[in-house]
Amino acid sequence: MPAQHDIAAETELWDTYASSAFKDDMEPVFHWTQYAGHGPGPELLDDPSTVLEIGCGTGRAVAYLAQSGIKATGVDLSPVMVKKTAERWGPKGAAFVCAEVLEHLRDRTQTYDAIYSIFGAVWFTDPTKLFPLVIERLNPGGVLAFSHPPAIPGAYGPQGMYKGGFTGKAMYTYRYSYTPERWTQMLEKAGFRDVEASVLDAPEPGHIGTLLIRAHR
Repeated sequence: MPAQHDIAAETELWDTYASSAFKDDMEPVFHWTQYAGHGPGPELLDDPSTVLEIGCGTGRAVAYLAQSGIKATGVDLSPVMVKKTAERWGPKGAAFVCAEVLEHLRDRTQTYDAIYSIFGAVWFTDPTKLFPLVIERLNPGGVLAFSHPPAIPGAYGPQGMYKGGFTGKAMYTYRYSYTPERWTQMLEKAGFRDVEASVLDAPEPGHIGTLLIRAHR
């Protein structure tokens, strides 16, 4: 049975997240993994002039790319987060849009050299709906890259996730977990080529790794 996303409820969840995740003293940074200084950097996007981060969260990666001279835009579902990111990173040249990612990709005509997601919208959006829209918004040869935690063995497909703590108001969303092989199949079905999909080991043995995937239009 497909996951039944309630966008209004998920907006409330991400607004709550924004209130705690965004720190006034944070600086622009770009890394794909949950471990600072570990793994590759923005070179996975090739050499883009324009980029879009889907589910941009705190906007630190968008700001990092904007400071590098790239026309960088982030889209996020949370109006609270987008207000914070626009105020903080807008003066550095970064642009932010508050929208549900499927609607944003469907309704806009702008295309990009790279679209990426770092523990963002690709993790929380049905890939069978997302990937065909992403490929339409990529310039020829453009890259889609994304990262998030790997699937727990045997637990695949949409996974329900409550807001952290398991107390208070019942706010939840869905994340999507698959093997690298299954991600590759879905990307190729959507028309992507040269798919690279693997799990990058954590810097400390036995710790949670990072699913890292890149594909081209």
